Amino acid sequence: MSNNKLRVEKIGGTTMSRFGEVLQNVILKDKNDIYNRIYVVSAYAGITNELLEHKKTGQPGIYQTFVQNKAYEPAMLNLQHKLCKLNHSFQDIGLDIDKADEFICDRIAFSVNILKSMDNVLGSGYVNKTEVLLAARELLASIGEMHSAFNSANILQNLGYNATFVDLSGWQDRKERTIDERIKYTFENLDPAKTICVATGYTKGTEGIMREFDRGYSEVTFSKIAVQLKAAEAVIHKEYHLCSGDPLIMGEENVHPVCNTNFDVADQLADVGMEAIHPKASKPLEIAGIAIRVMNAFDPSHSGTLMTKDYICPISKTEVITGSQNVTCVEIHDTKMVGEVGFDLRIMKVLEKHRVSYINKATNANTIDIVIYDKDCSDSLLGDLRQQFERVTAQEVAIVCAIGSNIAKPGILAKATKALADANINILTVSQTSRQTNMQFTVHRDHFVLAQRALHEALCSNDPESC
Repeated sequence: MSNNKLRVEKIGGTTMSRFGEVLQNVILKDKNDIYNRIYVVSAYAGITNELLEHKKTGQPGIYQTFVQNKAYEPAMLNLQHKLCKLNHSFQDIGLDIDKADEFICDRIAFSVNILKSMDNVLGSGYVNKTEVLLAARELLASIGEMHSAFNSANILQNLGYNATFVDLSGWQDRKERTIDERIKYTFENLDPAKTICVATGYTKGTEGIMREFDRGYSEVTFSKIAVQLKAAEAVIHKEYHLCSGDPLIMGEENVHPVCNTNFDVADQLADVGMEAIHPKASKPLEIAGIAIRVMNAFDPSHSGTLMTKDYICPISKTEVITGSQNVTCVEIHDTKMVGEVGFDLRIMKVLEKHRVSYINKATNANTIDIVIYDKDCSDSLLGDLRQQFERVTAQEVAIVCAIGSNIAKPGILAKATKALADANINILTVSQTSRQTNMQFTVHRDHFVLAQRALHEALCSNDPESC
């Protein structure tokens, strides 16, 4: 049975950086609806990028500085200065600057000491380097969420509310616990009906949350809390609506929020990098029957997008046009492919060796095209493929998708391809399964924006939602 009052709510990093507005639009919006809500917070915008690496560009952060045995201590002190400066930006909304600065400075100093110890151990040559580096990555990842969660609870306390900083980072806790065990242990003596819980998006566990989920870890924490505590609803607060298309590409006046959809659509979006929620976080919620609501924290009057397990749009329509221009089409051509049982299994084994998951696969008698992310298209991957197959080429492309819970309508594929043809866009590959939730088109990269606009105009512009 779910707790019909409890909501677990995730607040993203960009949104957290505008915490004054979050207070008014989300946490304190309804003075009669303040408790029975657990907030799982990300680090402030850009901080985890500095600690680890930039999520989109891969630009290295402090973690890579440590890996390369470079000057990580000055980098940590520079970060400390930045975090203290951030603290001062929240003074007007109630943050106790002295306490906030003391908190983060203590955490930074202790973290530097741990990194020095790890450095010494690595220098001895007696330990497994991989395990130590994974531990360093975990340590660094936790700092940003500890900072933002402590600040948020402190602000609420200073405004006169009963609020609790829920530290799931396992700070200076030697007790070994799994992620689930730590969440259970931390919350067992807390009553969300009586205190506003502000929890770190990072959770320390023996399995390593970064090792298991990498940069999706805060959403995994959010999901696990919701499932364990049997929440009525899991809410994600972002700085934008989940819309029919990217407002920056289509124009804000041409897109509309998606009001209802299902978990299948969420998976399709995540597969091309438009994450409403990390797929490894959404699956436990789906199994537990907990609905997800994605809301725009800066449009508090809107009810957001409700994702449920069984929702099917009552009319056949395309809900979202999206895609990625950070993908590569790897073409494997081999004249021995025709009729050979298990030929593509050999390709899959190479991808597995390099830990690469493909987005799209198209095949004919002697050619298989696989679309993967640019970051996964390494020289070593291509080298291994070229050792086994006649001809392997790689082309930087874009993928554009038309996604919906009910797009199984005669003529919709023809309508989509006509829209692309009318825009003078050549389709390199096309893919759609019999489930018919996602039409995927591979196009030349310089057609990425134009292709989305063409598909949105043809499939979504005359079908606005109101909710």
